[in-house]
Amino acid sequence: MNVRENLEVIQSQIADACKKAGRNPEEVKIIAVTKYVSPERAKEAINAGVTHLGENRDEGLLHKIRHLEDKPVWHFIGTLQTRKVKNIIEHVTYIHSLDRLSLAKEINKRSDSKVSCLIQVNASGEESKHGLRPAEVIGFVQDLKQFNNIQISGLMTMAPFTEDQQVIRDCFRTLKSLQAELQSLQLENAPCDELSMGMSNDFQIAVEEGSTMVRIGTALVGNESEVQ
Repeated sequence: MNVRENLEVIQSQIADACKKAGRNPEEVKIIAVTKYVSPERAKEAINAGVTHLGENRDEGLLHKIRHLEDKPVWHFIGTLQTRKVKNIIEHVTYIHSLDRLSLAKEINKRSDSKVSCLIQVNASGEESKHGLRPAEVIGFVQDLKQFNNIQISGLMTMAPFTEDQQVIRDCFRTLKSLQAELQSLQLENAPCDELSMGMSNDFQIAVEEGSTMVRIGTALVGNESEVQ
């Protein structure tokens, strides 16, 4: 199927998941993860109606920007090295991988206005995963008050790659619970309205558990060799 057909299937699956959870599908943003595809394929996604695109490397992001006339909402979804903040800061609306004070300091320094950041949380506890432990998040957000250009718009996590749906669901529920805890504090720098969780293999479960941003690559745009 082409990207437009893939999008229609995904939208239908999101609608079904929202119906099960008593949610409005309009609450869920579809982020087309374009890291493994060419600018042409990314353009197909935009032409199909996708307005949010995600990249995990600064080189890939800048390559797409140079080749796309359209201006989608860009999300940086990968691990961000402090030294590369200057390369992407003018181009992205959301950064999904804030996980340390040194990175926050650099984002704050390089930006002229508030940047919407999501804290990356290792909700599964896997050693291979990046992110803060859930118990560290509240204190981290409190420490971020010193940075005027950082707004904590939400939380991000990745579930284990497993066939066990209960393990996946528990991971997402951990993040949802953490969001509720943060919102109860009513911190000015952390409205925390967004939950970035769910990818091609588990986005329906994520939507059922409260995700507002699903990061979908293979199921939407496929996986082709990117032309650099």
